[in-house]
Amino acid sequence: MSIFEAILLTVITASTPLVIAALGELVTERSGVLNLGVEGMMIMGAVAAFAGAQISGSPYVGIICGIVAGALFSLLFAFLTLTLVANQVATGLALTLLGLGASGQLGEPFVSVPGIRLEEIVIPVLSDIPVIGQVLFKQDLIFYLSIALVFAVSWFLFRSRTGLKLRAIGDNHGSAHALGIHVIRTRYLAVMFGGACAGLAGAQLSLVYTPQWVENMSAGRGWITLALVVFASWRPWRVFAGGYLFGAVTILQLHAQAFGLGIPSQFLSMLPYAATIVVLIIISHNRRTTLINTPASLGKAFVPER
Repeated sequence: MSIFEAILLTVITASTPLVIAALGELVTERSGVLNLGVEGMMIMGAVAAFAGAQISGSPYVGIICGIVAGALFSLLFAFLTLTLVANQVATGLALTLLGLGASGQLGEPFVSVPGIRLEEIVIPVLSDIPVIGQVLFKQDLIFYLSIALVFAVSWFLFRSRTGLKLRAIGDNHGSAHALGIHVIRTRYLAVMFGGACAGLAGAQLSLVYTPQWVENMSAGRGWITLALVVFASWRPWRVFAGGYLFGAVTILQLHAQAFGLGIPSQFLSMLPYAATIVVLIIISHNRRTTLINTPASLGKAFVPER
């Protein structure tokens, strides 16, 4: 394998959890709910996936555990914000802090325990194609799921009747309710989908990216995911492109350190987060485009009339 192929593989591995989590958050925000707890759901998915794989001996069971953990954790957020009408921003931040603390406690028995790596799926013939064969057709299941999710979410939001209803709720929940659309139920499902995606992204971290359990191993990826959704203007294919852009920045700073460039390692380590800030600054200058694409009811509580 050439150095170029190795770099591409690591970029894909680093980008996959960002794309998956961002697609889930995109659907959540399209319904008008702002869930800032992606980091907490992701880390809970990571510890649940690692624990499930260790106990069962199967990484596929671990994936299911990660998805379920993320969905259940998001259900707590949905209950507080949609049923009890708590503030979405404060609840999301609390969810992140709770996830970081709970995952550290739950994962303590698994510290320094060798992980079970998710095996690659080799597609015959296609995997023998030079360069792209090793990169695209010899990957793990979660990578293929991330690609399928991009197509599925794009079709759902812009080609299905249910997706149209979800976007209508995000744009004007009052009018959607008047038309007979179940706003609260739809938002519950959207939030749980976002949680499941965050849990799957966490499972990728502990079963593929670094197959072991390390406390706080999400390392701010949940926050990058939130910025990625805004960067993508709430569109799935832009999320996919943006996820790989951020993933490339993350990996290239690691390779720059390995090649011994005369740049302080601390500066290189902060590049992914600095890139996030720069992107947000650039987006903020084009307020008209941002306002056009932002769901109008995003972050606003809905209380149906009795």
